[in-house]
Amino acid sequence: MACRLADSAFLLKGPHQTSIRSRRIATQCSPGLYDLKWENPLQKGIKHKGHSFSPKKIHIVRAVAVPVAPISEDSAEYRKQLADSYGFRQIGEPLPENVTLKDVIDSLPRKVFEIDDGKAWTSVLISVTSYSLGLFMISKAPWYLLPLAWAWTGTAVTGFFVIGHDCAHKSFAKNKLVEDIVGTLAFLPLIYPYEPWRFKHDRHHAKTNMLSEDTAWHPVLKEEFDSSPLLRKAIIYGYGPIRPWMSIGHWLIWHFDLSKFRPNEVKRVKISLACVFAFMGIGWPLIIYKAGILGWIKFWLMPWLGYHFWMSTFTMVHHTAPHIPFKSSNEWNAAQAQLNGTVHCDYPKWIEILCHHINVHIPHHISPRIPSYNLQVAHKSIQENWGKYLNEATWNWRLMKTIMTMCHVYDEEHNYAAFDQLAPEDSQPITFLKKVMPDYA
Repeated sequence: MACRLADSAFLLKGPHQTSIRSRRIATQCSPGLYDLKWENPLQKGIKHKGHSFSPKKIHIVRAVAVPVAPISEDSAEYRKQLADSYGFRQIGEPLPENVTLKDVIDSLPRKVFEIDDGKAWTSVLISVTSYSLGLFMISKAPWYLLPLAWAWTGTAVTGFFVIGHDCAHKSFAKNKLVEDIVGTLAFLPLIYPYEPWRFKHDRHHAKTNMLSEDTAWHPVLKEEFDSSPLLRKAIIYGYGPIRPWMSIGHWLIWHFDLSKFRPNEVKRVKISLACVFAFMGIGWPLIIYKAGILGWIKFWLMPWLGYHFWMSTFTMVHHTAPHIPFKSSNEWNAAQAQLNGTVHCDYPKWIEILCHHINVHIPHHISPRIPSYNLQVAHKSIQENWGKYLNEATWNWRLMKTIMTMCHVYDEEHNYAAFDQLAPEDSQPITFLKKVMPDYA
């Protein structure tokens, strides 16, 4: 039976009286009286202000074991404990099964779906200006300030991705040809093919947190993890230390292989690939001609790696947590996946501005037709109507540590099994992360 030992106070007698109060201790015990022996860890005496002394005697303390009812997994207290443990601000209640996605959409004010050309082009101006400023900073910064310039520029170019992201969802402009042109151009500095990404991303929204069908990241399958020692090592590193850049692998695997697309998609995919290869064939040589190989690294590669840090981080935070399940297609529920299975995360203000509030992510999954500049208003409405069901966090190290060291292999009962639980002999990278990553929430 779970119980706690009631508080007991006692004095350790000596030249300096010290009052020590026992902590509440949860343990497996039966109700009744227990004798506890206080053991002083300093066997050779304690030096204090030039004096040396030892405890006069060991005291036996009588404590009372009080039965405590176990915490229900459905209780607010349990969710609060989980939230603190995982680095969340709030873990939402389970959404009732009779709630549909249409119910949530219908609760939103109509104005959040309205396209505003002025706000859309203002977002373009913000991204162009901040990216240009970043390139200027790189050109002028001494070597020891370059990391700051790269961080700014990589974040600024992530804003280009968000603009293309709105274009892909037809929430940027009223003219669809304009959206396709702007989306393609916005993705070019990232050498991201616009149409292949759009096709795959639409499936992510249609099948969010569906175990095999979601085209964003999902847990590693056990059979995949056990398939070969070499692949296992690669998976452990990919979902562990290099996870903040794993979107590079996703970009390579999913967007350049024509066989991954339907026949009616291939023509548009080829156009996007031609644009990307043209940018690489013209833009890269021009950078190298003007600034050399080191210039290409300084002005393009490092900001590009900064972009992928945010691309990876945003993606894994949006849908990855020990309590958020991935479901097979026959168990999947759209409202639960989009409202309950999506995470709202607050980042520092400058990141939110440069990335056009893409991390106000729950309303985006309720309806991808909401423009990025309306996400904050939509989220406020969702908080008012559905707030107790939301998963919310402020970006912190404990949150990142939870994802990178716990959320690995799919487990039907517990959602995830960690690599070091399944293969401790191969999981040194995870052990390393647990030791070196801060635990600040």
